[in-house]
Amino acid sequence: MGLWGPDTSPETAEVVLQRRLEALGMPPFKGFATHTNRTVMLSVTGEGVLRLHRGYAWAPDRVLSAIVRYVRPGTRRATRRVAEQEFLSFPVEAHAAPRRPSRRGAERALPGDAATLARLAALHARYNAEHFAGKLPTIRFRLSGRMRTRLGELAVDAQTGRALEIAVSRVHLRHGWTEVEQTVLHEMVHQWQAESSLSVDHGVMFRRKARAVGIEPTARRHLGRGGPRHAAG
Repeated sequence: MGLWGPDTSPETAEVVLQRRLEALGMPPFKGFATHTNRTVMLSVTGEGVLRLHRGYAWAPDRVLSAIVRYVRPGTRRATRRVAEQEFLSFPVEAHAAPRRPSRRGAERALPGDAATLARLAALHARYNAEHFAGKLPTIRFRLSGRMRTRLGELAVDAQTGRALEIAVSRVHLRHGWTEVEQTVLHEMVHQWQAESSLSVDHGVMFRRKARAVGIEPTARRHLGRGGPRHAAG
């Protein structure tokens, strides 16, 4: 641990992190990947890939053991919450900060954005009443021209677990409003997970709720290079 420095390669950090987690009893996943996302520290994709912030490669064993408890099938909800608090308290960005500063606020508004955002907000209010008994808090929407591999994305505060905003790809808007509606509802299921103190992922609870509100758990759309992608991460 002490030999690591800021110049440690992402590849090395990912390999070592995976080996340490496996040594601590991590259950098998179909894949493993690291990232430096600012909002979601841990997630499991619909394909069963565990995605974890790269900064955990520098975490002590007690923190990694908390991650193992959190992802282990059959762990009780109370135990998961304690484990979540444990690994979220570790300062991952002090060890693996994003490669580039966040530029989310730098995107210029385009003609028609205000009307689109108002329409998204109205859609959220309608779906909230229809599928979530009006219990989801109002949330901010953002249009992103930089999202090339995702249709939409829910941002969650890493420390509190509170849902912050829903981003929708500008490219996705070209696919028609019907598809955008499905993406918004997909992200609202993630918002429901966050508000219910559940893991924000594509696991059993997500799939169950997605079917209950009438959407497919894994929405796909081709956005360009790299083949079809999921609606959310």
